[in-house]
Amino acid sequence: PPVQIMFCTLNTHKADMDKLLGAQIGLEDFIFAHIKGQRKEVEVLKTDDVLGLTITDNGTGCAFIKRIKEGSLMDQTKMICVGDHIETINGKNVSNCRHYEVAKMLKDLEKGQMFKLELIEPMKAFEKLEPRSKGGTLPEAKISRGRETLRLRTKGPATVEEMPSEVEEKAIKKVDELLETYMGIRDIELAATMVEAGRDKKNPDEFAVALDETLGDFAFPDEFVFDVWGAIGDAKQGRL
Repeated sequence: PPVQIMFCTLNTHKADMDKLLGAQIGLEDFIFAHIKGQRKEVEVLKTDDVLGLTITDNGTGCAFIKRIKEGSLMDQTKMICVGDHIETINGKNVSNCRHYEVAKMLKDLEKGQMFKLELIEPMKAFEKLEPRSKGGTLPEAKISRGRETLRLRTKGPATVEEMPSEVEEKAIKKVDELLETYMGIRDIELAATMVEAGRDKKNPDEFAVALDETLGDFAFPDEFVFDVWGAIGDAKQGRL
């Protein structure tokens, strides 16, 4: 059932966060669905304001851990792993929360206090499988010039489009950095969606309207929207 799917990866059965399925799929890509596996509980003493987690979500109520910063508090808690779905925080169910809401809840936890997480790890599968032949490899899930992709949208039908240009890739990287500055998260898929929203816009007002139509749930502050518009403009002018 779809509710059991935590996230999907392109061209690998491993929980590789660099190969997460985003909004764009190459026409020759293979998609692997990672489903809910073992549940686990862990108690953590918050000894640092920064936990060292990067959280994302699948858009349908499953926030999961995308990165764990090396040497961080969470890195020292070995039961917590990349790919784990955060189901509850101190008994509060966060299954229907977006990743930025979960990140804020964790950030707002009081320093010096214990907190409890209930997690669901992705089911382990294909761990001992090897390719049948060393001669062939799966298509690379990376951006390449002139390659068409299937673009999935929350509103409207899927369409076949060109991959982002080199200029747009630079803008996406900069917007990803801005997301971390303003919201404490990094999300390359979200950054790509924002850059796409500004692709044919002529001024920041048009861009703000497009963001509101596409990503209204985020309620981005005006200052952030202007900075993102500026990053897109800098990329187009070759200043990045």
